[in-house]
Amino acid sequence: MPGPSINYRIEIADVHSHSFAVTLTIPNPAAEQIVSLPAWIPGSYLLREFARQLSGLTARQGSRELTVEQLDKATWRVACSGRAALCMSYRVHAFDNSVRAAFLDAQRGFFNGTSLCLRVHGREQQAHALELARLPLGWEVATAMPAAGKGYLAADYDELVDHPFELGNFWRGRFEAGGVEHQIVVAGALPSFDGTRLLADTQVICKTLIDFWHDALPFSSYTFLLNAVDEGYGGLEHRASTALIAPRRDLPRLGQPETSDGYVRLLGLISHEYFHSWNVKRLRPAEFSALDYTHENYTELLWFFEGFTSYFDELLLLRSGLIDRSRYLKLLAANASSVLATPGRLRQSLAQSSFDTWVKYYRPDENSPNSGISYYSKGALVALALDLSLREAAKPSSLDAVMCDLWRRSAGGPVAEADILAAVAERGGAALAEQLSQWVHGTQDLPLPALLEQAGVQWRHERPSLAQRLGLRVSENALTGVRVTHVLADSAAQAAGLCAGDELLGCNGWRLRRLDDALLSLVPPQSALSFLVSRDQRLLSLAAELPAPRDCQAPVLLSLADKAPARAQGLRRAWLGG
Repeated sequence: MPGPSINYRIEIADVHSHSFAVTLTIPNPAAEQIVSLPAWIPGSYLLREFARQLSGLTARQGSRELTVEQLDKATWRVACSGRAALCMSYRVHAFDNSVRAAFLDAQRGFFNGTSLCLRVHGREQQAHALELARLPLGWEVATAMPAAGKGYLAADYDELVDHPFELGNFWRGRFEAGGVEHQIVVAGALPSFDGTRLLADTQVICKTLIDFWHDALPFSSYTFLLNAVDEGYGGLEHRASTALIAPRRDLPRLGQPETSDGYVRLLGLISHEYFHSWNVKRLRPAEFSALDYTHENYTELLWFFEGFTSYFDELLLLRSGLIDRSRYLKLLAANASSVLATPGRLRQSLAQSSFDTWVKYYRPDENSPNSGISYYSKGALVALALDLSLREAAKPSSLDAVMCDLWRRSAGGPVAEADILAAVAERGGAALAEQLSQWVHGTQDLPLPALLEQAGVQWRHERPSLAQRLGLRVSENALTGVRVTHVLADSAAQAAGLCAGDELLGCNGWRLRRLDDALLSLVPPQSALSFLVSRDQRLLSLAAELPAPRDCQAPVLLSLADKAPARAQGLRRAWLGG
């Protein structure tokens, strides 16, 4: 709809009460103007009810106060008189230090538009302008939203809420990749933070991904917004930026050239979210062609958009030269071990996992490992199986080619499962496309040992830990002791009657401080374990039969096969390089 833009004035109202004040100005409002706040943010599939943080909503036209009628939990209606601009004011409490919502204190501010910006019904396709006010002295602003005059301008509401803002005193660095300027903003880093190294490594990642997509850049600039915290990890993709959160101890440090596991995890997160610029922000489920911000948006395809992205994020670190093949295989083995140690993989398909994400993935509980599987982790293994199968085909191809085919054919737009299967069939044949469908809609384990062997990678199992043999997941802490977090289905622990929340105080007459193999030295061979358990202030004695290591799901160990046949070595070089 042509006409003046919708305008938002976002003011730092009070850093100590964590309050943003928002003034929304709507030129030429409807006679019955309806506004609402999104219930979720794209990329994080859970109804988060952002309206619960909104308060004090008022409306006026000129000097005349208007009645605001609430229609539901996040929707309001205002009866307007004439075409004079409608001004609505409200406050938003911002104390969610994640990538999904809004945060404000004396050191830092951050927000997504879905938390602060009411949607003006009927005017979503108009331009939306945003102005920031009353920033504390010395604070800077970082965002990928285009600047316009004294503020920022988005083409429509979808774009407005797809550009997060970082506010405060932060480190900033810039680099070029693919002819496009990129910037990294880091808040909360330690004084020893090595920004030069992070900048250089991120540049290498970006260049590798741009090469992967054959220089099909879908943005004119890109911004990484990284919040370094004591504990926390995650990211949320946007059309020209990403919001990241990671432990500050994982950032590279001056004078420490080694690459820690934590830094590798951070680089993998950067790779993952940048890959999303193509796969999920442009290539996306057909069901996401037009987003509904008020309700769940269901799709069965998150195994592709999140799982396949999870496969490529670490593989592209290898191609970037930031990790070697040994480290990559270690990461791959850790994911395979995690999936195989999850009984729910045999009960829930990847398609079901994708569809159920709105009620399961973001709300894990003590039974989650028994009832479901992550479309991230198993989806990445399906991508691995598909990639190896394509490379082993009579006419060798790769998952790289399939991804780029989909990008080209869809013009970087929505795709359905049929489009994915058709692209696989063209590269690997109809039988492989049917196999992919079975992997996605079935619950059988994947043929990874055989596929990896054909690629010159040896699959074997390590010795399971005591907790793995029992079928337990525990938390260990010097203050709280050993506490059960999960009891796996059909395990010795479940048969013994152990429950999530139990505190394991002792075993076979000995005080228990950790659940490790040292405990077995206190137990006669073939003996049962007698646990002293605290549950709801009661002391219980529970006996558990200890399965033999060979009868348990043991962790996977992957390594390069030294004497692999020539064909396998060729396939391995094509896949892993080197």
